[in-house]
Amino acid sequence: MAAAFDPMEPPGGRAPTRTVPPGPAQRASQRLYELSAAAIRAQSGERDLHFRAGRLFRGERALPLFGPHLMPEPGLDDIHSFRGAADGAALRLQHSDPLLHTRLCPRDPIERWVFELLEQSRVESLVPESMPGAARNLRHRFEAWSMQFYGAGGADGVRGLLLFTVMLMARSRVSGVPAPEAAEDLIETTRGAVATAIGTALGGLRRERLDQAAYAQHALVIARFVAKELGDGPNATQAEDDLDPEDATSRRTPRFGLQIDFDAQPDDGISRIDAEAGRSWNHRLGDYRVFTRAFDRECRAAQLVRPALLPELRETLDARVAQRGFNLARLARVYQSLLALPEREGWDDGQEEGLIDGRRLAQLVASPAERRLFRVEAERACADATVSVLIDCSGSMREHAESVAVLVDVLSRVVDMAGAQSEVLGFTTGAWNGGRAVRAWQRAGSPPQPGRLNEQLHAIFKDAATPWRRARPSLAALLKPELYREGIDGEAVQWACERLMSQDTRRRILLVLTDGCPNDTATNLANDERYLDRHLRAVVAAQERAGDVQVIGVGVGLDLSPYYRRSLALDLRGGAGMRTLLDLAEAIRA
Repeated sequence: MAAAFDPMEPPGGRAPTRTVPPGPAQRASQRLYELSAAAIRAQSGERDLHFRAGRLFRGERALPLFGPHLMPEPGLDDIHSFRGAADGAALRLQHSDPLLHTRLCPRDPIERWVFELLEQSRVESLVPESMPGAARNLRHRFEAWSMQFYGAGGADGVRGLLLFTVMLMARSRVSGVPAPEAAEDLIETTRGAVATAIGTALGGLRRERLDQAAYAQHALVIARFVAKELGDGPNATQAEDDLDPEDATSRRTPRFGLQIDFDAQPDDGISRIDAEAGRSWNHRLGDYRVFTRAFDRECRAAQLVRPALLPELRETLDARVAQRGFNLARLARVYQSLLALPEREGWDDGQEEGLIDGRRLAQLVASPAERRLFRVEAERACADATVSVLIDCSGSMREHAESVAVLVDVLSRVVDMAGAQSEVLGFTTGAWNGGRAVRAWQRAGSPPQPGRLNEQLHAIFKDAATPWRRARPSLAALLKPELYREGIDGEAVQWACERLMSQDTRRRILLVLTDGCPNDTATNLANDERYLDRHLRAVVAAQERAGDVQVIGVGVGLDLSPYYRRSLALDLRGGAGMRTLLDLAEAIRA
């Protein structure tokens, strides 16, 4: 349940659509969330924490949003706000018992909202004295959010002012830090009016902050007082100050509104399941069905293009690559350092430190001053890795075909130059609107919920055993427009991972290049509309849990973080260039 006062629209109520292509600002935003997740993991000791679409996850489960001030926005908030929000989330995971908190939490939405914020204030007051930087970040973040809320008019009405005042009073009392100076005059009158009613409870907050259960009793008193005042106050019926959660879905708010998601679900909103839409599949990977595989194909991409056309396409691709002016030597060095792993290669003798070399002990007797009596293991860098690129060959990717072809052609060449293996795969369908699979389903009487209902086509543009020079003609097949139809992403990711697992290399990397969510008209019409979408997410989650393949979603003008824990958004409007290849390297390195 989410209690939202002046709520904002959930961040992912629909499947992803084309967004404004990313630039440096979006890459900086992604970096901020990566650094925030690293800080939370380091402080909390929990290894499986990460951000997706600006939301903190533990594994595949979204964590509750413990307080509205823990949602800084890139471009609006500075890095100290992000650090403060990260410190606040880490302290909540360290110092709050979620089972006890759930048991004590009131059911009334307004009471629960206040209770949640008071618990967050408690844990943030427990920041160790040995971490003065974290304390400054926490204070900075809360004050910045408070001023944003005030500046947006959140405290203009009687009821908003009451909430704002109680928030600042409680925070100040628990932490021992005064309220922001800019807000002192605003809240003075309201503070005097409520002090008599909740003064004793406010005093108990600081006194009992080390005992979560005892602290909660004082927090409940304050929460009930606020709920009663908001429900019974003289301006309770004013539309401009209506805080009724039942009316939440019809409203919109600034980014820094008063929203807390109490009970985060495993789903982050991209493919929300309800009782009707989810009957055919309930999030278990094994429940995904395929009506028929009789018409599925896996083939070499060169077989999909007339032999006489391939040289012409290759000439076009070569011309586009030449126009971009890639520094292949530099890229090869970058990828070699990125993919290289240390490998033992004998011993280096005659060292002044390391392991004692028994063969040189006689030298110590003959020359007591001799120091070169040790040896160390010799290592060399070896690019023992396979990089696989899986390309979405659905219809919407047709406009990016040239840029994608340039990107994967240069990437394959650079990876080969770095001494690693590369593979280029593609996925599409054999027909529009289901083709022979739909006709077979119709002949069978059109049974309900048939599962995937199209001819799957998996194309191999370059396998790992084939060097780039020999695969050049096949890579040019990416420029054939007729190749691009519809996309069934989940099975394609599974196929690509299985191929990678057959490679005898120490590191396996899969880059999934796409511009949207799975889409197959026949399957969507015969099942619920998010059937393929949920399967993709389940497949990616399973691969990420297994950890054998490093899966990275590469979005073409799209943020893929709701699907992939690790993702990168690329702007290919101006074509693929050096910056694109370097961004890919950074995504792999991260």
